[in-house]
Amino acid sequence: MIKSGNLTHKSHYEILDVKEDASFEEIRTCYRTAILSYHPDKMQTTSQTSNPANEFGSRFLEVQRAWKILGDSKSRALYDNELRSLRQDSATAEDIRLEDLSIEEAGDFFEFSYGCRCGDYFLIDSLELSDMGYPLLKNESKIVLQTPRSLPASIVLPCGSCSLKVRLLINADRKLQTELSN
Repeated sequence: MIKSGNLTHKSHYEILDVKEDASFEEIRTCYRTAILSYHPDKMQTTSQTSNPANEFGSRFLEVQRAWKILGDSKSRALYDNELRSLRQDSATAEDIRLEDLSIEEAGDFFEFSYGCRCGDYFLIDSLELSDMGYPLLKNESKIVLQTPRSLPASIVLPCGSCSLKVRLLINADRKLQTELSN
């Protein structure tokens, strides 16, 4: 279950009734079983049930959304990262955006940092972002973060020295474009 404010939602894994470490084949098998069980055409043959039609259709759409995320390896990796972030200690000092971070070129990758009130930094690098599905492109003195269209994300970053954390918000609708300082 995922808690969001006062609301509790089922995870996509719970909707398809699979474990979070399930293989692609296990997920696909459970998806096929669920989609057949809740297909709108099935409603005609189960009109005697106590489920109202709108609940049946809603369940069908939930199964489709879960498969759309879990059936694609990149979107599943992003979703898994989001689940981990939601399950971590939700007490963060603040929410920050990529635009708030300082960027330094460190050889073959870029290091993003944000100052903590203790004097240390919250850090993430371009290799970690790329592994999460957010690759960076370098064009002369500019870098551009490529974001997938459909999935915004948040990453909880711990401070290097103290117990504070910040939540890095990555908006899927915007591209980070910044000038590199020489």
